[in-house]
Amino acid sequence: MANKLIGEMDLHKRISNIFAARNIITAKDALSMTEFELMELLDVGMKEIQSAVRLISEAASPPCLSARSLLEQKVENEHLSGHLPTHLKGLDSALCGGIPFGVLTELVGPPGIGKSQFCMKLALSASFPKAYGGLDGRVIYIDVESKFSSRRVIEMGLKSFPEVFHLKGMAQEMAGRILVLRPTSLSDFTQSIQELKESILKNQVKLLVIDSMTALLSGENKPGAQRQQHQLGWHISFLKSLAEFARIPIVVTNQVRSQNRDETSQYSFQAKLKDGFQEHTRTYDSHLVAALGINWAHAVTIRLVLESKSGQRIIKVAKSPMSPPLAFPFHITSAGISLLSDEGTELKGPGINNIHARANMKDRFQEHTRTYDSHLVAALGINWDHAVTIRLVLEAKSGTLSICKVTVTRKNVSFIWFGFHVFEGQRIIKVAKSPMSPPLAFPFHITSEGISLFSDDGAELKGPGINNIHARGIILCQRVNHITV
Repeated sequence: MANKLIGEMDLHKRISNIFAARNIITAKDALSMTEFELMELLDVGMKEIQSAVRLISEAASPPCLSARSLLEQKVENEHLSGHLPTHLKGLDSALCGGIPFGVLTELVGPPGIGKSQFCMKLALSASFPKAYGGLDGRVIYIDVESKFSSRRVIEMGLKSFPEVFHLKGMAQEMAGRILVLRPTSLSDFTQSIQELKESILKNQVKLLVIDSMTALLSGENKPGAQRQQHQLGWHISFLKSLAEFARIPIVVTNQVRSQNRDETSQYSFQAKLKDGFQEHTRTYDSHLVAALGINWAHAVTIRLVLESKSGQRIIKVAKSPMSPPLAFPFHITSAGISLLSDEGTELKGPGINNIHARANMKDRFQEHTRTYDSHLVAALGINWDHAVTIRLVLEAKSGTLSICKVTVTRKNVSFIWFGFHVFEGQRIIKVAKSPMSPPLAFPFHITSEGISLFSDDGAELKGPGINNIHARGIILCQRVNHITV
């Protein structure tokens, strides 16, 4: 109740406007100050201040209720509450039916992991007929980074629900129920959500998506973490109030940053190698944290973390009052996000809220053959990763490098000669990040005419290695007997 907005209380309009002009937005803001402090700040008489404080206190204080009234209220809330199905069976089961109404749900993860595709699938579900597991409503999709794709939504529908989407006119009808807004600044966004409150009820809106909140705040040219947290505080209060008032799910995507708060992610490389002809494993791991900070983390009711770890994309239920922390492996196909298993793995320990971008690479020695791989990352860092809408990765993979080693011994002095021969590996173009397509790979070569694809049929990619950039080959080592001179 402390986060209740003063603008929604029965204060005189002039007094309400004065509070807003001084950035006193919520009941907590006003009641944290003394009457004399308010009088000096607002330049209003003591009687008006006392009257305003009394009204704010009454509005913010929960009424006294009997045990019977509390029980009746609980039954009514359960009747009004509901869930938006994700159509991911294991995740829906963990969340008792899907994304809950009346609260904030956060999707957080590194760029290209599938946050926007998840949001588009939710938008499709909310607009879908009730007979097929949808909410049969409208969706407001605030597309800050221009990642929403009607074509991709229709493709997901055709692949996921072919029996419905092949009906004449159904695809156009579903797409027509999703209203896309593209604010150009934080002030535009603030004005838009303030105007939404009445239209949500009038137009049967069943879902509000904000993709992404981080991009709105990072676009403001106002330095300082305190300034950002102040701006975010008002939006947290408003969005929580809107979710409760309209009884709809509000889904917000959050980006990530490195733990040391640098603007670019710092990658920690670790290596563990064994001698002999055994399997060698080398890992690299980027530990990331949610970008919007601790106040935002407290405000959301559901936090779903999308990450890549140990060779697999994972959805983690990191925060939920309805479920223990669980992890579900997933991949992205033409139908959208799909779970590889509906059985979630229960998580323990303090690392539940950690966000990983991890992969393993294995070096094997078999018949004097060693696989080597150079795992690279894009140079411009995590903020740039979030900013781009389309990422095409051009890489070379599975080439060979032959090495001949001859040791000549002469009077206890060894001379070593190496012969190298490089065989170029396969060049590949990967659609590593796109709201319009699942991850795809196309082999190509370069001719006098430029780049040419070997095949127009792209291979669907799975696993977290989609964003890895490779320069890979196989080293063939030939041993030659010692020659004594």
